[in-house]
Amino acid sequence: MDATLRQLTAYAAVARAASFTAAAAELHVSQSSLSRVVADLERLLGTQLLERNTRNVRLTPAGVEALRIAEQIITAHRAGMTELRRFLQGESGTVTVATLPSVAAVLLPRAISGFRAAHPRVSVRLLDGLERAVLARVSAGNADFAITTMGRPTDQLTGQPLIRDRFVAVLPAGDPLAERAEVRWGDLAGRPFLAVGRDSSVRRLTDAAFAQIDATAAPAAEAVSVATVGGLVAAGLGVTALPALVLPLLGAGPVVCRPLVEPVVDRRLDLVLRTRRSLPQAAERFLATLGEFRTSGGELPTGVSWAA
Repeated sequence: MDATLRQLTAYAAVARAASFTAAAAELHVSQSSLSRVVADLERLLGTQLLERNTRNVRLTPAGVEALRIAEQIITAHRAGMTELRRFLQGESGTVTVATLPSVAAVLLPRAISGFRAAHPRVSVRLLDGLERAVLARVSAGNADFAITTMGRPTDQLTGQPLIRDRFVAVLPAGDPLAERAEVRWGDLAGRPFLAVGRDSSVRRLTDAAFAQIDATAAPAAEAVSVATVGGLVAAGLGVTALPALVLPLLGAGPVVCRPLVEPVVDRRLDLVLRTRRSLPQAAERFLATLGEFRTSGGELPTGVSWAA
């Protein structure tokens, strides 16, 4: 049987004070009770730790080493309990957010900055990826929550509307459509269309928009990365349609963006939580910070709005 924290604490108090009377007063226990606890520790270890007489207490060589180790254990225990209290109060730990690259790069940085200023002991870990991978991370418990397109609802996940961003046409500089104030989806149907990969929520929505007007847009090229698609547009290889939140990821290439109409298409991004799973307090505090950013009218890029 191992020594208990109670036994080590009692022994350390006696050893430091060199007195059962003083140690009992410090620990607010009776002297007889304290003597029994220390005697139990000595029996457990099979050695004498203290030499007692009527006037004082001295440590044996084994007692000196036992005090050193006891103080290490007590200090580590106190530090651990302090860290646990901070975690339970949401003042330490890590908040893990699974999200789309555009959310990670454009929406979250200001919220994270405000959160870290208020909670400097809490780190934020961003796991960015496409919709399917993001949702899988929440389902598996590898992320506290997600901000993403929800797709089809599941029994495991619950979504709450967070933001909407409107689709715009992304055109090469000098393209004839760039002269217009608005561009119709039908105007893109007959042009070389540069598509985002099929695993992207953007691709699902663009395909649905073309289907709504009984048109198709056979991709002239497609790429997983939005930045790559933007580069292809800037090179004059075609046109594309993207939600407004991803536009800052296109880079510095010469492209022109125009609102898309007939139909107007919005992408809704949800705050996705695992059903029947409680969040760590730090994650709750982060969501509260995000909520404050939202209710205060936190600035969003053009074409992006908080969902009702």
